[in-house]
Amino acid sequence: MAAPCLGMVVRSMWQFRNINRTSTTLLKGIRHFSSSGECSCAVKLKYETHKPASQWKLYGAVCLQRLPVVSQDPNPIEQKFVDIMQQMELERSRLSDHELRLLEDAERMSRKQEEDYDSDDEDLVNQEIVTAQDDEDAWEQKLKRFQPTGRANGAAGEDPSSLDRCLSDSLVLLVQQEVGKEKVWLLPQLQWTTGETLRQTAERALASLPGTDLKARFLGNSPCGVYKFKFPKGVQTESCVGAKVFFFKALLSSGTNPTSEKGAFVWVKKSELKGYLKPDYLRQADRFILGL
Repeated sequence: MAAPCLGMVVRSMWQFRNINRTSTTLLKGIRHFSSSGECSCAVKLKYETHKPASQWKLYGAVCLQRLPVVSQDPNPIEQKFVDIMQQMELERSRLSDHELRLLEDAERMSRKQEEDYDSDDEDLVNQEIVTAQDDEDAWEQKLKRFQPTGRANGAAGEDPSSLDRCLSDSLVLLVQQEVGKEKVWLLPQLQWTTGETLRQTAERALASLPGTDLKARFLGNSPCGVYKFKFPKGVQTESCVGAKVFFFKALLSSGTNPTSEKGAFVWVKKSELKGYLKPDYLRQADRFILGL
């Protein structure tokens, strides 16, 4: 009886030892939770709550473009093609009513010069006859009195603050703003405020321009470019060293020339931007401004 009892005792101890090993192995793959984890979460939450503010101010800017009003002048190849098409159309077309009148008048004049001409045969006896040539002479005099407006600049001439200049080119609106103690030319911009999107900031920048009533269609909700710059040394503080400007593209729908201080607004072509913008600013703006 002693041998079977001893065997049962040894077998029980062996099974107990294997159970402990298995439990230890399983516990190695289990994440342990303790009060120290709760403390680390609290510390992290406290850090995020008291996270220092960014040293960069955020701005929303609008790149407002006025598309061409009239088509551009054709180049020599295009002009040659137009002349060929007009000549082909003239050769293949039928006579117009005016051209038929000219032929009828010429035929009537030839009949009058014949010896056997009888005026009683004409339907327009005792009536004043206005020939097609008379109409052409009147139209010619009227054309000489007509003075067309300049096609390239309209009535604006070369005034850069006029919206009616360079009608065959695309123009971009620039405004003059103070950065520190210096006045610089920029795309219209305003500082971002909490609770609004950057596009709303750009829309507010356009709407806040004094003396203007510009309506525009914004092209999307994502910025088309970004520019980062530092403020002058006299303006920098420990909490703010510079600004990040996010640009949004917009097309002019309607509007009038600004009536505020002269020289505060200009409408310029892409080729004229280098005369107004700083080199670094121009390098960023040149990436998304299209010279249509």
